[in-house]
Amino acid sequence: MSKIVQLKAASRARAGKGASRAVRRTGLIPGVVYGDKAEPQLISLTYGDVLPHIETGRFLSTLIDLEVDGKTVRAIPRDVQFEPVRDFIVHVDFLRLGKDARVRVNVPVHFKGQDVSPGIKQGGALNIVSHTVALSCSANLIPDEINVDVSAMQVGQSIHLSDIKLPDGVSSAVKDDVTLCAISAQAKEEEAPADAAAAEVPATNQKAPATGAAAPAKGAAPAKGAAPAKGAAPAKGAAPAAAAPAKKK
Repeated sequence: MSKIVQLKAASRARAGKGASRAVRRTGLIPGVVYGDKAEPQLISLTYGDVLPHIETGRFLSTLIDLEVDGKTVRAIPRDVQFEPVRDFIVHVDFLRLGKDARVRVNVPVHFKGQDVSPGIKQGGALNIVSHTVALSCSANLIPDEINVDVSAMQVGQSIHLSDIKLPDGVSSAVKDDVTLCAISAQAKEEEAPADAAAAEVPATNQKAPATGAAAPAKGAAPAKGAAPAKGAAPAKGAAPAAAAPAKKK
């Protein structure tokens, strides 16, 4: 079960954005405690005291004994707000817990037995669907984690929350039967056909015929400006070509 963390806080009188900024400038975190049919209480906490518990990843499912001005209040964190650019904590909300209070918490799910699972050994892949589960329980019965054993799973099998034995007094907080994981067969890549490289070359990529590779068709006129072929008769109506001057002896 979750251990109870001790945190000290001081009450503060002013609410609002300006008052919260003033608290943060002193190195403290503004917060509020509400619930259990009592008036909300504004508090401030030391940044260095809160940060290590948030970094565990289980802060929102951790019971807190919050000492405010010498009086201890049992509570559970409900929300942590961060500055979006610099990612530091700007506000923390706590829910005050009365006697026999039940709470809804998100508990982390851990998977074990992958090294001996026959489905994974046969080439299957473990697909983790849910890394956390929403549970309802008494405040003093919050589990630290839910363990899922996949050591006997075959390809095509899946495990749902209803397959897991939860601790006494703990139940699912949602109506649907949550899928936790499944082992699926890995798809094989299809081999490319052997003649894929012999595909037709597009017309734009075809080579031009080599120079002098083919003579023009019989009777076709030479290209504009081109000299007629040696020994060929001039075209009908064309002026005879001028004779070259004789060489002087």
